[in-house]
Amino acid sequence: MALLDLLGRRMSLRVMWELAHAGQPLTFRELQAVAETNPSLLNTRLKELRAAAIVVHHTGGYGLSEEGKSLVRLIMPLNEWAAAWGANLKAKDDTPADS
Repeated sequence: MALLDLLGRRMSLRVMWELAHAGQPLTFRELQAVAETNPSLLNTRLKELRAAAIVVHHTGGYGLSEEGKSLVRLIMPLNEWAAAWGANLKAKDDTPADS
């Protein structure tokens, strides 16, 4: 349950998402810009994700560890399901109500 607690914290998944899709390490400022968050919150999340060995700090910036990359691969099917679910909800909302 510790993992779900960590992932449920504000900006945890966003930080992981941005690092996974960057294709290269991101500096703190780059990550702050793409994640659109304040430095205090970002610093806290990075510390927590580093302590959990999900994120690592390289000389060029932050990136996902091998464990972090593995976790993102496991989460991606959930993202695909959520996209289909959202499309389904939108389609239901767009359907005219019966008179």
